[in-house]
Amino acid sequence: MDKGLHFTICVVTAVLLLRESSQAGEENDPQVVAAPKSDSRGAAEGLPTLTVTTILEDPYVMVRGAELEGYCMDLLGALAGMLRFQYRVKVVGDGQYGAVAAGGNWTGMIGEILRREADIAVAPLTVTSAREEVVSFTTPFLQTGIGILLRKDTASQDLSFFHFLSPFSKETWTALLFAYLLTCFCLFLVARLSPCEWNEPKNEENHFTFLNSLWFGAGALALQGATPRPQALSVRVIAVVWWLFTLALLAAYIANFTALLSSGSEQLPIQTFEDLVKQRNLEFGTLEGSSTFYYFKNSKNPIHQMIYEYMEKRREHVLVKTYQEAVQRVMDSNYAFIGESISQDLAAARHCNLIRAPEVIGARGFGIATTQASPWTKPLSVAILKLRESGDLDYLRNKWWESSCLRHSRDRWGPLEPPALGGLFLTLGIGLALG
Repeated sequence: MDKGLHFTICVVTAVLLLRESSQAGEENDPQVVAAPKSDSRGAAEGLPTLTVTTILEDPYVMVRGAELEGYCMDLLGALAGMLRFQYRVKVVGDGQYGAVAAGGNWTGMIGEILRREADIAVAPLTVTSAREEVVSFTTPFLQTGIGILLRKDTASQDLSFFHFLSPFSKETWTALLFAYLLTCFCLFLVARLSPCEWNEPKNEENHFTFLNSLWFGAGALALQGATPRPQALSVRVIAVVWWLFTLALLAAYIANFTALLSSGSEQLPIQTFEDLVKQRNLEFGTLEGSSTFYYFKNSKNPIHQMIYEYMEKRREHVLVKTYQEAVQRVMDSNYAFIGESISQDLAAARHCNLIRAPEVIGARGFGIATTQASPWTKPLSVAILKLRESGDLDYLRNKWWESSCLRHSRDRWGPLEPPALGGLFLTLGIGLALG
């Protein structure tokens, strides 16, 4: 009897030790991070538990201590509260979003959904036709496109020595010179023909000679009064019209010149994807196996085909593994990253030396992926629409895309570099020398 009791105690002790070891191993698994636990009341009600796969990408999902946080985690929490479910979050094992491998199998989060390793994928996962054929997507919770991320010092073109002439085109400056000479000639001619301007006493000199007419027109351009003062009505009409013309012209010049000095995008030589293909100073690439790469591969646009061929030939050198690697490479080398515009906006907000080119192509959205037969697809779509209508999605967008560059307004309105106004100083020096 004593031997049987001793044997039973040993078996129970071994089982308890094995269970504790199994639980400790699961807690130490780097691929599984515990999400915020539901309250005891929710657990007692027997709410369904969903396994959620995601990918680490700032600001969508980030590790903070022992938990995950970010835009997608806040979105997941809001959806769980609306639809009454619990969830367990795991980071995708291969660190990929989802693409077809050489053997025809899917990698990344899409592969985990297909293998039933996860119920849904909540991440910056782009909705594409290829993915839609194997999984189902909800209504997009974020709209985005494909843009070009650049470093400001590699993307900005050198300022011209006569940058102060940039607000107007060459044709405008030519037209302005012609208008000035024509107006001054008209002043001289009308003053010559008008009795009020020329019938003066013999001891008084006529002031509206051609040279004085040029001086009068130049004074109006500088918003300064200049002699002679017109006496005849016809001459005064021409003077008033010229004053109005110069006033509007100077207002346009000042507005355009201010915009050129304060804005960086107007100085970018790379405004479009066509500009990116034509230049030879910057390498460019995208995430390996991403939807952006396959967008250029399947596009019929000649420019897009050239971009794909460039990346395919140099894929070992220009394609990057992660988004963080792409941003770091843009900051450290002459490299332009092609990717999701909304993620590039975040990079430009976090790193003040980065900028996104103006052109955005391939409008698309981020959606939640589920299995094709999942009963959660429609409820999740309806919940996302409700969050959008209530303004909660906009709130999350502003919360996680807050720009740190706003504290550095000096970067935008900073001191002007010498090349921007060098031509003005040169013009002043020539005028002083002539004088």
